Amino acid sequence: MAFAVRVSFFIVIFVIMQIQVLISANHQVPCFFVFGDSLVDNGNNNRLVTEAKVDYLPYGVDFPQGPTGRFTNGRNTADILAQLLGFNSSVPPFATAQGNDVIKGVNYASGSSGIRSETGEQLGDRISLDRQLQNHETTFSSISRLLGNDTSAKIHLSKCVYYFVVGSNDYINNYNMPEYYTTSTKYNPQEYSSILVQQYSQQLNSLYNNFGARKVVVSGVGPLGCTPAEIAKGTNGTACADSVNDAVTLFNDKLKLMVNGLNQNLTGAEFVYNGAMDLRPKDLIALGIRIVGKPCCKVSSKTGQCIKGEKPCLVRALHAFFDNFHPTEVVNNAVAAATYIQILKLLH
Repeated sequence: MAFAVRVSFFIVIFVIMQIQVLISANHQVPCFFVFGDSLVDNGNNNRLVTEAKVDYLPYGVDFPQGPTGRFTNGRNTADILAQLLGFNSSVPPFATAQGNDVIKGVNYASGSSGIRSETGEQLGDRISLDRQLQNHETTFSSISRLLGNDTSAKIHLSKCVYYFVVGSNDYINNYNMPEYYTTSTKYNPQEYSSILVQQYSQQLNSLYNNFGARKVVVSGVGPLGCTPAEIAKGTNGTACADSVNDAVTLFNDKLKLMVNGLNQNLTGAEFVYNGAMDLRPKDLIALGIRIVGKPCCKVSSKTGQCIKGEKPCLVRALHAFFDNFHPTEVVNNAVAAATYIQILKLLH
């Protein structure tokens, strides 16, 4: 019941903030940068040779521009957060960002990518987190030219919000796929979570040291054992695949400690752990969602993505998942509202 009240509160806050955005176009931050995977990808994979590509219907069925490469029926959390932060439109994907647009922010996210460079390789090309940071270096150089020098660029970027949503694929498209990867034979879940967080910490330190980032939202991984893909494999009578969720919990617990450590050790750092994606079936039902364990569209048995051209379910708002892995816009709304509450802590 407590969570249901909390979720309802987020919905009310979200509606209020939507109204505020409509009456005020003032940016709450000068720029917004997005790093991560398919949960926030807004088109970077469209030009890649990969099976993790969704530039076709039914994806985007509820998005004004139609299919754009977003792995959902409408907006993802990065889109909604950009709106809540006062931007007139979503920040552009790095693949198409041009000219002065980069000074307001860029989305580097890539479907099937992860913290580890090999993650997702069985699906084809993807832009790993290391490569996304390299792309940000390109953006940094552009901003430095626009503002005159590196110092001015770092001052500008220190006022911006960085949003990270990564780690899911290091399990879905790595550790949980022994037919393609050796990580599950080399490491137990405890060891693997430690290795992941250690690498992630190095990547975030690089962002802080090299580009001046200070305000950073680090999202925990959602309950992967509650996705339709995992539920279809069997749950031994429980609502979700508990062993999968237990492994993710190990990662999230270490992630919280990492965030605390970064704040203690990096001068001026304002890192926030964001647990907004930790939505279990009972929490989703509290949102008014009625179908929590099945996809809204007919999915491919190979990728778990919607089959091209197939019609999706009629009432998307009643479904938690659009395909076998990715939430619908109604869930993204709730996650974005809760995440925005976390971002407010950085905007003091």
